[in-house]
Amino acid sequence: MRGRLFVLSGPSGSGKSTIISRILDTVNIDFSVSATTRPPRPGEIDGHHYKFVTTDEFDSMVQNRMLLEWAEYNSNLYGTPAAPIEEANSEGRDVLLDIEIQGARQVKENRPSAVMIFIAPPSMEVLEARLRGRGDTSDRDIADRLSIAAYQLEVAPELFDFVVVNDDLDAAVAEVTSLITGAI
Repeated sequence: MRGRLFVLSGPSGSGKSTIISRILDTVNIDFSVSATTRPPRPGEIDGHHYKFVTTDEFDSMVQNRMLLEWAEYNSNLYGTPAAPIEEANSEGRDVLLDIEIQGARQVKENRPSAVMIFIAPPSMEVLEARLRGRGDTSDRDIADRLSIAAYQLEVAPELFDFVVVNDDLDAAVAEVTSLITGAI
C-alpha cells in the first residue's frame, strides 16, 4: 500500500509548528525536512528542523529537479526534497509537509492526491498578537507577515481541502490528527 502525503500550511504565527510537534508525538507519520537558505534560528538543528543550504546549493537542487516544490518566502528560499518523500510513500509510510502557499500549489498540481490542510488564526488581531508575543520579530517583519497572511487567508478555501481554525490548540491538534488518521 502506497503512503499518503499530507500538506500543512498557514500564516506565520498560526500555530503550525506547535500543532506539528504535537502530532509527531502521537501519530506514526514521517515529517519532511525542508531545505532553506535562511539562517538557523537559535536552537534549530541542521537536518532536524531544516536542511540549511546556500543559495547556490538551493539553485542546484532546483535545476536538478530534486525538489517536489519550492518557494520564496520573506526573501528566503524554501523547498521540499522529493527523494525522501517518494521513498517513504513507496514503502507505505505517510509523510507530512509544512510548506507555504506557493509550494502547496505546486504539490496540489504534482500530487493531486495529497491531503491539503490549512491552519488559520481566529483573526488577524490574534495573529498579530502572536507574532508580537514571540519577541524576536521586527515591526517591519510583522507587517510583512500580516500582509502575506491576508493573502493566504483569501486563497486558502480554493486551494486546501480543509481549513482548521486554531482558536483552541487542543481542538486544532485533535482536528488535524483526525484528518491524518482518517477519523473524519
